[in-house]
Amino acid sequence: MKNNSLKIAFRVTLIVVFMASLLYGVTYVVNEQSSPTIKSVLVEPFLTQKVKEYEPTIEKYAKEHEVEEHVDTLLAMVMQESGGRGDDPMQSSESLCGEIGCIDSPEESIEQGVKYFAKNLEVAEGDVRLAVQSYNFGTGFSKYVLEKDEKFSQEIAIEFSQDMYDKAEDKSVYTCLREEAKEFDACYGDIYYSRDVMKYKELFAKK
Repeated sequence: MKNNSLKIAFRVTLIVVFMASLLYGVTYVVNEQSSPTIKSVLVEPFLTQKVKEYEPTIEKYAKEHEVEEHVDTLLAMVMQESGGRGDDPMQSSESLCGEIGCIDSPEESIEQGVKYFAKNLEVAEGDVRLAVQSYNFGTGFSKYVLEKDEKFSQEIAIEFSQDMYDKAEDKSVYTCLREEAKEFDACYGDIYYSRDVMKYKELFAKK
């Protein structure tokens, strides 16, 4: 019996190691420049299947809010926000009620998320990257950029984050998840939100 138990434990360990290696391999391929064939066969289905289940709902509200040409961007935002998991896949509670957790329905999350994106796109005067970053930072970011008579750039995103973080009375409410953001002392929001959404957008681009 003891030998059988050891064999079972060994097999289970092998399976766990194999699955961990597979997940690491997929993550590595996503982060590195790989061939289109590898991406389309392995990476894209692995990453986008759950998110694409929401495509009809996103299309519905995108049409309602007259941003139907931005469905790919909205899908990418879902990927960035949650990977399609949870009851609030667009993490849009804060834009609705000012705090996390007031939305507990994926459809309500998408309805509010699309509505908020459309609002940011209007304020950003059609600058998609600016609107996407404003989805994370808040509409005030678009106003900040336009008042400076500028377009979206990584530099101005960092500048805005630094400014907002510096002005915060209680800095402990902000979590600097990225090491780069800590180096810049730019812990308000995610300074690379727009960059990462645009990378994901490539996975959903209409053929």
